[in-house]
Amino acid sequence: MVAALLIGGLMSSVPAAAQPAPCDDPTCTPGIRPAVVLGAPCADTAHYVFGTTSWGRLVFCGSPRRYEPRYFRSPSMAGVKEFNASCAGYENWVAQGPDGLFLTCQSKDGAPRWGRGDDA
Repeated sequence: MVAALLIGGLMSSVPAAAQPAPCDDPTCTPGIRPAVVLGAPCADTAHYVFGTTSWGRLVFCGSPRRYEPRYFRSPSMAGVKEFNASCAGYENWVAQGPDGLFLTCQSKDGAPRWGRGDDA
């Protein structure tokens, strides 16, 4: 009987790994820098680009053509999303990849997808 219990226990399925909880807004997004000054210079326009001002405004580090990167007001932010996943319903929003990659929702080849924000 003990052998039957051991064999039964070995043959039972292993529980699936828990999936991370969805993150659909800035409050659960890791790496958002506090106390950022709107218009101040910044360094990285590709990873962990988001910050908040002293009054709570969400900003991002961007580089307009031919200019040094600086903090701009952020469009609506959808939290943490996967690169190249569908972003239907989030058109013209921004997000952050699990690895900190800056993402924007834009239509490519007729379908809205999360793409690199520093290439937009």
